[in-house]
Amino acid sequence: MDRKRFHIVHDEQPDRHVVYIKGELDLATAEQFQRAVEPLAGDASKPLVIRLEELSYIDSTGIGMFVALLKTRKKQEAPFMIENVPPKVKRLFDLTGVSYFFSEMDQTTERIGGQS
Repeated sequence: MDRKRFHIVHDEQPDRHVVYIKGELDLATAEQFQRAVEPLAGDASKPLVIRLEELSYIDSTGIGMFVALLKTRKKQEAPFMIENVPPKVKRLFDLTGVSYFFSEMDQTTERIGGQS
């Protein structure tokens, strides 16, 4: 299993766009990430959620891309959330000061929409 391999999956749900990121988000994979997420960022009709549970590494390029997404969505007054941040990545977000700007939904929020 190659943990460095980057993979991105878009799951369009009725009430939001969910993007799952696996592997390493860095300078080498930034263009692939941007191509996949840019059209979704432009759709202000739905919240954009980035799920990071399988993100093994992120560098300053990847963090910069998240900040750019945040600015785009804020300008559109459209929600942007990052969920399931691994501890190593969260520590990096905390050290760089970007954690403060990213909304992270908790598990109870996720369940509210899925109750029958």
